[in-house]
Amino acid sequence: MRIKINAVTDSATFPEQVDVIVIGGGIIGTSVTYELAKQGVSVALFEKGVIGGEQSGRNWGWVRQQNRDLYELPLAMRSLQRWEELSGEIGEDLGFRRSGILYGTQNEADVARWEAWGRQAKQMGFVSHLLSAQEVHERIGSQARWVGGIWSPTDGRAEPSLAAPAIATGAQRLGAAVHQRCAVRGLDISAGRVSGVWTERGRVRASQVICCGGAWSSRFCKPYGIELPSANILGTAFKTTAAPEVIQGCLSMPELCIRRRLDGSYTVAIPGRGQLDLAPQNIRYAARFYPMYRSKIAKKLKLRLNGSFFNGPEAAGSWSSHGVSPFEKIRVLDPQPDRALLNEALRTLVNAFPALAGIKIDHAWGGWIDTTPDLVPVIDEIENVPGLFIASGFSGHGFGIGPGAGLLCAQLITRHSPFTDMTPYRLARFAKGNVIREPQMM
Repeated sequence: MRIKINAVTDSATFPEQVDVIVIGGGIIGTSVTYELAKQGVSVALFEKGVIGGEQSGRNWGWVRQQNRDLYELPLAMRSLQRWEELSGEIGEDLGFRRSGILYGTQNEADVARWEAWGRQAKQMGFVSHLLSAQEVHERIGSQARWVGGIWSPTDGRAEPSLAAPAIATGAQRLGAAVHQRCAVRGLDISAGRVSGVWTERGRVRASQVICCGGAWSSRFCKPYGIELPSANILGTAFKTTAAPEVIQGCLSMPELCIRRRLDGSYTVAIPGRGQLDLAPQNIRYAARFYPMYRSKIAKKLKLRLNGSFFNGPEAAGSWSSHGVSPFEKIRVLDPQPDRALLNEALRTLVNAFPALAGIKIDHAWGGWIDTTPDLVPVIDEIENVPGLFIASGFSGHGFGIGPGAGLLCAQLITRHSPFTDMTPYRLARFAKGNVIREPQMM
């Protein structure tokens, strides 16, 4: 793989029956597994590749509340609490540090949006601080001509290479079963409801199953008549060599986002830039993504036609629960990074921070970001397939809000009162005939 992540040892015993099965070993799946095991639920997690091998190990490592969609803000706020608690509970470092997140801009309209957002967020209990041009310059010290910024000191960062593996290990210590390189091929349904799953190692019985499959979720759900609109966007990022500290935590600029890593290097990416494949799934749901396509978000995306039309998470085609599935054919999505974006981002980084002259790319990677039409995740119980739950479509925000989402999913599955209103996350909002909300993310 093009990324480096901590390895997780599989559980010694393969289960025949559990209360809940979790499909997918990213930050969402591991967090759900951990929260269920913490409640004493018998739970097994199955991952077709390795824990954290796809987007949960490829993201920027930001843990933020600032500039979230207001529907997501309660989830983000609770997640920050869980991030702070988890290392102590598990006894392992997830790399989480409350080092703050800073946004700077050369556009007055950005400052106006941040100010309006801040007023609404304050009513929900989150406070950030608008900065003048001089204050931004003092904090960043780059060569840009700032007009303003916003600072959220309670936000933080964590290490994608550490987090999902540590949470999975914590779940195992609480009694959860974790098995990698073991794809779930399909659901086992009896008398009209979920009775387990078919894995490549055979059937495992369970009365409840939650799909946390990221880029693969929509394809997994389609044979059961579940319309989960998802577009997978290919992002590019890289790790630098060790370099002087120009920002302690995370910094967002119009053409660059960076995070200081624990080893003295940076994770670097260009915000909003990526590629979208012309594949059956994207074509199928194109109409539902119209609000996003007409927004400024889509203007930064490149379209391409390649092998994903015939193979991968967005391809068409059926399979049997008793034969090799698409999930076994591609154990880990490990796409090539966009070389042009890498070169552009490195130039932008050095131009903004001359102190980083001579910095190099240590290694780079691509990652598939599962995206919904309104950029808000789906967290729901599926009425027409009793016993099935979905937590997917986190639209590039899953790492930061993963622990909160895991807690919310566990509450949903165990019938405990959820800590926030579930309405914004319901799958039904994308049903045919419904007006789909334009993305509100900043």
